[in-house]
Amino acid sequence: MSEPLLKVTGLNAFYGRAQSLFDVDLEVGRGEVVALMGRNGAGKSTTMKALMGLLPRREGEVRFRGADISTLPSHRIARMGMGFVPEDRRVFADLTVMENLDTGRQPPREGAPQWTPEKLFRLFPNLGEMPQRPGAQMSGGEQQMLTVSRTLMGNPYLVLLDEPSEGVAPIIVEQMANMILELKREGLSILLSEQNLHFAELVGDRAYVLEKGEIRYSGAMHELVRDEAVRQAFLGV
Repeated sequence: MSEPLLKVTGLNAFYGRAQSLFDVDLEVGRGEVVALMGRNGAGKSTTMKALMGLLPRREGEVRFRGADISTLPSHRIARMGMGFVPEDRRVFADLTVMENLDTGRQPPREGAPQWTPEKLFRLFPNLGEMPQRPGAQMSGGEQQMLTVSRTLMGNPYLVLLDEPSEGVAPIIVEQMANMILELKREGLSILLSEQNLHFAELVGDRAYVLEKGEIRYSGAMHELVRDEAVRQAFLGV
């Protein structure tokens, strides 16, 4: 088997003196969608921030495309082709859709899908109808689409996607699911943080379940859906 695109071993993370992740191990293969699941406060967003180098104190090994990125700052990790879509969206409110996209632009990468505004507008027709609209005048769902698109303008190998279905209308959730499946068809790898089991089932190949900063389950997504004991214990569904 080929080496995973992302391989995490013994990841610990801290907020000040408080430890929030405990020996987290996970992998993401090339072209794979992996769901990181758990209740609020389980450590999903913390895991993504730690992988992206956004926490000041972290321990363990993180290998991305064969390179050890465990101690690299976030801007260098991004330049290596890891994209991050945070839960709180963070569009530039005063910039237009096109200007927001330009802020994320990076050169093409060998072996990674290549993105242009025109290609993204085919993926997100809503954005294509408002290229000159400022971010502040967009709905929450439209801002979510713009944040994803801005990240894709970096031509990443892997996208960390934090709670894409949180707080948006059902029609946007459906569009997000279709978007993730299209990205997978393009060959992009995705690590998805999600509480919505139905959404994760639609798009995910495998799942890890976090509880209080520890991995408590790992397996194929269809196995998690069938495992009522795990779902009740760690997801409450």
